[in-house]
Amino acid sequence: MSTVFLQISSGRGPIECAWVTARLTRVIVTDARKASLKVDVMETEKGPVSGTLMSALLSLEGEESESFANGYEGTIQWIGYSRFRPGHKRKNWFVGVQRISLPDTPPFTDKDVRVETMKATGPGGQHVNKTESAVRALHIPTGIIAVARDERSQHTNRKRALERLAALVAYHEREIVETARRERWQLHNELIRGNPVRVYKGKNFTRIF
Repeated sequence: MSTVFLQISSGRGPIECAWVTARLTRVIVTDARKASLKVDVMETEKGPVSGTLMSALLSLEGEESESFANGYEGTIQWIGYSRFRPGHKRKNWFVGVQRISLPDTPPFTDKDVRVETMKATGPGGQHVNKTESAVRALHIPTGIIAVARDERSQHTNRKRALERLAALVAYHEREIVETARRERWQLHNELIRGNPVRVYKGKNFTRIF
């Protein structure tokens, strides 16, 4: 089963777009779980104030992950007045959702990775507290960390942690190569802002289209 990666970006938009990015990330995670997909927030870049994000990288797994991603890819519009600049006249804000491709194989060798086990947390009662089934994988050259605790099997969690680590390292390498990504997103938003794939409105972030 392939993994779909979605990047949510505020581009070079103002703080309001960073707020929309954070809210949209929560919406996509919630909707993905309702669709019985496995979703993981793999990476976030924090915005200028608490509760905002410049970007987020999500992974989606499941039979319907492709069609689910198709429903979000493109420009997303939020209609509402700024909570950060009272009296500001602008009420239309745009962010972008882009599907990205990452290598399927790890771009590193075993000597570059340190794997540790730890006790799982979350639902499961006493079982998760007694079993060191969660796995933490560290990419030593970059300091990037990935954790997997979804399954009771340590072997399965190890596999997932390494897959996530590979994706994160590849993502960062991609970011280095594509230094103009945000500039392109800004241009992208300006060009197609009149044709959003989804529209949300108000402080409750209610979908209207």
